[in-house]
Amino acid sequence: MASPIDNTVIESDTDARRPDTTLAMIVYALLLGVFVTGITPVIGVIIAYVYRGNGPRWLDEHYRYHIRTFWIGLLYACISWVLAFVLIGFVLMALQAVWLIVRCVIGFKALQERRAPDKVDSWLW
Repeated sequence: MASPIDNTVIESDTDARRPDTTLAMIVYALLLGVFVTGITPVIGVIIAYVYRGNGPRWLDEHYRYHIRTFWIGLLYACISWVLAFVLIGFVLMALQAVWLIVRCVIGFKALQERRAPDKVDSWLW
């Protein structure tokens, strides 16, 4: 009788210790989803609040970066909407869109390099 085939995958020690960055990537995508649906950043910030503190320090900094991006972006959006009555708000809305895209790209790039984003406490980038 033939022996059964063993399909067990053995992970190396380095692979077993690597944290899963999928949720952090999804949160960046949800933050950028504001341009499509408008509600996805709320889902993203909830995920960030739930999962912060569960991984290594550099990954927790990404969740902190997500949370700060959400709240700072919301503040900038409110200011832009108020100033839209004076017509300068429309320019600020365009600048806010650029700010959000750049901030998410910087964070995503740092996530791919498995390091914390630079200047997490910054209000700009």
